Amino acid sequence: MHFFVFFFHIPFFFRNFACFLVSKNIFVTFTIKKINPIIYMDKNTWIGFGLIAAIIIGFSFINRPSKEELAERQRMQDSIAAIRAMEQEAILLSEKLAAEQAQTQNVTTPESAEALAEQVAALYGPFAPSALGEEGTITIENEKVRLAIALRGGRIAKAELKEYKAYGDSINNLCLFQGEESHLSFTLITNNSRILSTENLYFTVVSQSTDNEGTTTLAMRLNTNIEDCYMDFVYTLAADDYMVDMSIHPHNMQWALAQNMSSLEMQWNQLIPQQEKGRKFEEKYAQLQYMFVGGDIEKLSEMKADRAKESARLKWIAYKDQFFSTVLIAGDAFESTQMESTPLNALSRHIKEYKTTASLPFDIIGKKNVDLKYYFGPNHYNTLKAYDKDVEKSERLHLNELVPLGWKIVAWINKALVIPMFDLFSSWGLHIGVVILLMTLVIKLIILPFVFASYKSSAKMRVLKPQLDEINEKYPPEKMQERQQATMALYQKAGVSPMSGCLPMLFQFPVLMAMFWFLPTAIELRGQSLFWADDLSTYDAIITWNTSIPIFGTHLSLFCLLMTIVNIIYTHITMQSQAGGQEMKMMKWMMYLMPLMFLFFFNDYAAGLSYYYFVSLLMTILQTMIFRWAIDDKKVLAEMEANAKKKGNQKKSGFAARLEAMQREQQRLARENAKAQMRR
Repeated sequence: MHFFVFFFHIPFFFRNFACFLVSKNIFVTFTIKKINPIIYMDKNTWIGFGLIAAIIIGFSFINRPSKEELAERQRMQDSIAAIRAMEQEAILLSEKLAAEQAQTQNVTTPESAEALAEQVAALYGPFAPSALGEEGTITIENEKVRLAIALRGGRIAKAELKEYKAYGDSINNLCLFQGEESHLSFTLITNNSRILSTENLYFTVVSQSTDNEGTTTLAMRLNTNIEDCYMDFVYTLAADDYMVDMSIHPHNMQWALAQNMSSLEMQWNQLIPQQEKGRKFEEKYAQLQYMFVGGDIEKLSEMKADRAKESARLKWIAYKDQFFSTVLIAGDAFESTQMESTPLNALSRHIKEYKTTASLPFDIIGKKNVDLKYYFGPNHYNTLKAYDKDVEKSERLHLNELVPLGWKIVAWINKALVIPMFDLFSSWGLHIGVVILLMTLVIKLIILPFVFASYKSSAKMRVLKPQLDEINEKYPPEKMQERQQATMALYQKAGVSPMSGCLPMLFQFPVLMAMFWFLPTAIELRGQSLFWADDLSTYDAIITWNTSIPIFGTHLSLFCLLMTIVNIIYTHITMQSQAGGQEMKMMKWMMYLMPLMFLFFFNDYAAGLSYYYFVSLLMTILQTMIFRWAIDDKKVLAEMEANAKKKGNQKKSGFAARLEAMQREQQRLARENAKAQMRR
């Protein structure tokens, strides 16, 4: 997909570059004589390949896992299997207890109550007081988020974002997850060798308060039947923040838990509901990402089921949607982590399922707490970047990397130019359509010198066309090398470099490509309307149908259609200025075919991106008209003739000299091949 985007995103670049190569006969330099030395390799070449193969095989042998490494891998696999067994046993224990409770709930005799208590004590050991309880949730909230904490499991059972709505829902807050869509639990090994999960235990509320600064604190306790032995889950939500602290406080848990329990096994599963109109691109941008302690960020595949096992320590794990994320951040680090990402059926109301199993350092005595942080919020670059403000470099979270901004140089341009420019224009209170229009105008002004240089180079080639035609008539295709030499001599005399029109176009590519990455991921476009488009972050369908057409889909987007029409018009204008001849006929067909191809590719893209292309192409057409008016072919030819007289026998340019040397080498090889054939 990015291959096509490369050429489309800069229509001026692609058309002129392709025509430029043909017009300068650059393609024909790659003849069969040039390839022959590669095909017929000598003995030394084969020896070189053999040495490379030997090095690769030897390197693989040297780096094969040691016995200790294999044992560690086996230990991790056994640990994961044990965790799965723990989860299953906890579920069976919970179901058994529920059945026992149901059988005796109508019996009021002391004997039956005592029998139930004994059963609970046998199943749950010291955590018997937390085995039974009431279902319910406790709510904590601020101006940005509302969280419901479940009494059973002490987990966050529902997370709402107050400033956002799901597509098509103008009433309810956007809900990241609720009910059974998310589970966070910890495995406990009791002193009587019982394996329990906090998901099946009931917590009691110890305290809930809000201070003068608006920070809300909720403390929930997991009780035991041992005096002064308990574990607290403490949630702290600051005012006007998307981040909530979760701290696990064990207190004298050495009396209730196994003495060798030095880590807390965590299981975190979550279903990601569809929040946007365009499921295809919501699936594309939804992915599981994670950061190692030290700053390196990795991700699982967003297109297919994927999993990863990391023995290195992780700082955070993000369950990411197109515009929103749930991020779990370790105060210390996650260890022995296994993660899974599974795309779900298109008929499901959920798009992905994420699963994580990890361990956290745990002190059963309680001298050190287990600290975690949750981020429930938008994938907004400045919001995420603010969490690293005034933080030491080694401690930075780099959550802003959750916003995809393109390849390294493109991301740098987005961060240094596009995002600040977008924020500036948005701060003026302008409509989002006007903001994109102004950004397009500024970008056009930035790359104007490069575009002008490219157009002037094309003008020089255009005025040389009659002389190039004479050379082509003088030297038939059978004398291609003589034709190339004459062509290069003409370029040298006229002072034209074959690559002079290409380099300026290459310079403008990263700037323009940055907009392709920025607009589909800009949450500011979400829910913003423009003309007939009610949401610029998704497609603006004007016609829909039931049967899906391969590649095209079930709708036609109007901004995409308008962009295609303007693109065809611009192609026609560009082709009028190109040289004719048999070589260009196929290229012209390709140029007219490209806009139609991108009608299919961009039909599902954000309407804001198609609107940007539409406006950009209109400005490019106007720009081309101005260039044609400002650049007179006769004056260009006169300047070239004057430069040719001044230069005389001036030294050839580096490119021309290398190309001429290559042509001489081809001629030499041709003569040697001819002599060899005559000897045979």
